[in-house]
Amino acid sequence: MDISITSPDANNAGVEDQHHHHHHHHHHQGPSSSSSSEQPVQPSDLAAATSPTAQQPSRYESQKRRDWNTFLQYLRNHRPPLTLGRCSGAHVIEFLKYLDQFGKTKVHVPGCAYFGHPNPPAPCACPLKQAWGSLDALIGRLRAAYEENGGRPESNPFGARAVRIYLREVREGQAKARGIPYEKKKRKRPTSAAGTVSSSASAVGDQSGGGGGGGNYGNVVPTTTITTATTGTNTGSLQL
Repeated sequence: MDISITSPDANNAGVEDQHHHHHHHHHHQGPSSSSSSEQPVQPSDLAAATSPTAQQPSRYESQKRRDWNTFLQYLRNHRPPLTLGRCSGAHVIEFLKYLDQFGKTKVHVPGCAYFGHPNPPAPCACPLKQAWGSLDALIGRLRAAYEENGGRPESNPFGARAVRIYLREVREGQAKARGIPYEKKKRKRPTSAAGTVSSSASAVGDQSGGGGGGGNYGNVVPTTTITTATTGTNTGSLQL
């Protein structure tokens, strides 16, 4: 009889003990949950880590804003008047051609003695234009800005096929005229996209030598775009 009492009792004690242990475990969870409550600090830490990166693209962002405002200004001055909604790829190409007058890249005409010479020995009367790399980066920024400002992707004039074709023609034409084979760079792409970009940026750099300081604009733009892109992915992988 005694035993039978003891046994439930012991059993009970066991349960009690278990319960106590469980309770203790629960209690133990207290600190661990407090440590998990510390964890939100980490994301904010990460956010703090990302905010410098968020500030880094500010160069890209401000460039994008400037480009967007330039384009809107162009539309305002357009005759006949042109609204953003009625803007087509053809208008975008017109805008790119309009920008050529501010270009700093010497693009030799086929009749020029220096046609196809990367480093012409003497000045010539050939026109200065926007370097292909600058236009390509510009279109990338405007394409993003259009959608950020409420435009629908499917009606994005900066993504129009005509614009892509125009840029390809500019690239091929400038490669021939300036003796800079962009095509070769393409073949290296599998190795590393960044490598390709920096080498094409250096090609743009060559042009800045030829075209004077302003050619730098062409150089700065693609490079900054790339830098921010890279930093972006790095933080992305950090967050994971």
